[in-house]
Amino acid sequence: MTRVPRTALARRVALLVLIFWLMALAFVGGNLSGYTMRSAMAAGERPAEFDIFWQAWDYVVAHFVDRERVDFTAMTYGAIEGMLASLGDEGHTTFLPPDAVQLHQTSLQGSFEGIGAYVSMEEGNVTIVAPINGSPAESAGILAGDVIMEVDGESVEGKSLDQVIFLVRGPAESEVVLTVRRPDVDELVTVTIVRDRIEVPSVAWSAIPNTELAYVSISQFTFGVDKELESALREITEANTYQGIILDLRNNPGGFLHQAIEANSHFLPRGDVILIEADAYDNQTVHRSRGWGYARQMPLIVLINEGTASAGEITAGALKENDRAVLIGETTFGTGTVLNQFNLSDGSAILLGVTNWLTPDGNLIKGQGIQPDIEVEQPASIRMTNADMLRSMTTDQLTALEDTQFLRALEQLGVEFHKAPLLQSDVHPLPFLVDPNNE
Repeated sequence: MTRVPRTALARRVALLVLIFWLMALAFVGGNLSGYTMRSAMAAGERPAEFDIFWQAWDYVVAHFVDRERVDFTAMTYGAIEGMLASLGDEGHTTFLPPDAVQLHQTSLQGSFEGIGAYVSMEEGNVTIVAPINGSPAESAGILAGDVIMEVDGESVEGKSLDQVIFLVRGPAESEVVLTVRRPDVDELVTVTIVRDRIEVPSVAWSAIPNTELAYVSISQFTFGVDKELESALREITEANTYQGIILDLRNNPGGFLHQAIEANSHFLPRGDVILIEADAYDNQTVHRSRGWGYARQMPLIVLINEGTASAGEITAGALKENDRAVLIGETTFGTGTVLNQFNLSDGSAILLGVTNWLTPDGNLIKGQGIQPDIEVEQPASIRMTNADMLRSMTTDQLTALEDTQFLRALEQLGVEFHKAPLLQSDVHPLPFLVDPNNE
């Protein structure tokens, strides 16, 4: 049981300072969703609504029967989480306890220690989207579509996606035991995995067998995406053999805004609007394509799904509304705010949405997502095509893929499928091909 402060007054003063500060920050987030609270708290004035909070707090402290479970830290963190959840910026604005702050920092560095698997929240269940090629998860037998039920014997029911990821991750060479529910298997499956250091390049590309097309994926807009993408596109364009690109943004959770701007600048003519930022006071900042681009003239298809979020949605929206690409797949997640991290005194932090992202046409991404031009629904259990697969894939294997979104992209770029092995087909320029004289 957590030690109780000497006096109720000391407790209240300390907690009030913390909550007042958090509420002040939260008011900014509230303005982002149109709920104006600028006059709710004058200097030194406690909002009347806090009386209810303190009533509930004091009842718990005075009367809750399981005394050993009264944990002031857990109660405070729970209050903060509830406050941020009320802002409606689902999947973006969030609270990070101290042990999750470092996890968040490393998630954008392109490497981490863990089992190596992409996961998503599907109907309240943490589901394996795909194990990373060559990862401990793949070696141990984790499959796409597995639903995580327990981590080291602890049920994950009611836990958020981030909470489950934190349980699964851990230092290299340590073990973690996952209990999963596998489609078409009656009994739960237990898998023991030895964690390792996972290096995940944010950009990967490959030629698509027996076509004149290139496949490029951006898994996350981490540090260095601009350099990785430039290198890949330079190889593609200098080869002088590729007549189109499939850009895969599926399950891309986002990342850094400046990296998304640099990435879009490779595909969009200079000066095209990439996104518009609108802050809590309706001030707008327009971001445009700039500099040199290596793929501004090549036909482009973009793959998206419900796991495409944040900076991934910026990219999809910019390419769609500038008539630069055809989007294939499913409506994206709908996370459209710029996050700032505000560190708290105990090592915890809040990630707070401070501006809204709008598409070039001024459409709000938050809560709406980006809709595909061609909708192709696909279960999360289907293993998606990736660059590693394509590098070693035969033509017959290509035609046998279950990734219908990828296959639809090939068709859109002029590849014809036959009962016989896939035949080389002329790739016809698509109507969104940009003017070659436009820099």
